[in-house]
Amino acid sequence: MKITETKKSILFAIASIAIWSTLSTVAKLVLNDLPDLETLGISSAFAFLFMLAALFITGKYKMLKTFSVKQYAEMAGLGFLGLFVYSALYYYALGPLTAGEACILNYLWPMMLVLFSCILLKEKLTLKKAAALLCSFAGVMLISFGGSSEKGAARWIGMAACIIAAACYGLYCVLGKKRDFDQTVLLTVVWFTVTVCCCVLGPLIETWTPVKGMRWIGLLWLGVFVNAAAYLTWGLALQKAKSTALVANLAYIVPFLSLLLSAAVLKEKITLAAAAALVLIVGGILLQGIKSKNEAI
Repeated sequence: MKITETKKSILFAIASIAIWSTLSTVAKLVLNDLPDLETLGISSAFAFLFMLAALFITGKYKMLKTFSVKQYAEMAGLGFLGLFVYSALYYYALGPLTAGEACILNYLWPMMLVLFSCILLKEKLTLKKAAALLCSFAGVMLISFGGSSEKGAARWIGMAACIIAAACYGLYCVLGKKRDFDQTVLLTVVWFTVTVCCCVLGPLIETWTPVKGMRWIGLLWLGVFVNAAAYLTWGLALQKAKSTALVANLAYIVPFLSLLLSAAVLKEKITLAAAAALVLIVGGILLQGIKSKNEAI
């Protein structure tokens, strides 16, 4: 049985979702001992090496000669905006917020993706898309603002960092789709850019410390799987998707998988707000997935 491009897109998205659900918990554990940019820099270096190896294994290294200096500058710019700024802000937010809160608020980015797609890619914002996004967005907001009684300045700054990060990554996804670079080449350049930015800026604003023991495993997981493999499959999912909104809404599954993992590993409490938001978010996903008589996936 032949797998359609839409089904391939969904399978790639599911792979990314499963891996990304571990990000908040693993990053929170690593960041207990290491500074933000050191963690990001080392994990990004692992991601770069993974993508570089993928270039040679697939034979795509030959494509490196086909891109102009301007195109490499565009890829580096995407990397700076979409993954350096995004990741740095997200790692910062993991300090004042719980892993669950940071992950949930971070998932404003699929909404940003759909909005930027409508603006830049001229995708149609149908009533069904709008209703699905509002439903899922309401669930994210319910957990973000109803999940904790602590409203200190640090918490609000952390939330603001997550919102800005979400906008950066949503814009990155849309611009990447618009430019349509090969995903393996793009991510190789992107993670090299992130690594360089961290190595240049990190020692200037924080004190880097030696990495010991199990933290290497955490950094390897963040670099090879979360940063490289998951972003690669997500990029492929977006490229093959007929509807950016459909793939974007699937990403709302991640906060709930992340909540379960953070509760099990970090012993973070799952509130009643999370249970109520689950209904809203899953409802939004199902609503987006319903086809009308005139639609074909």
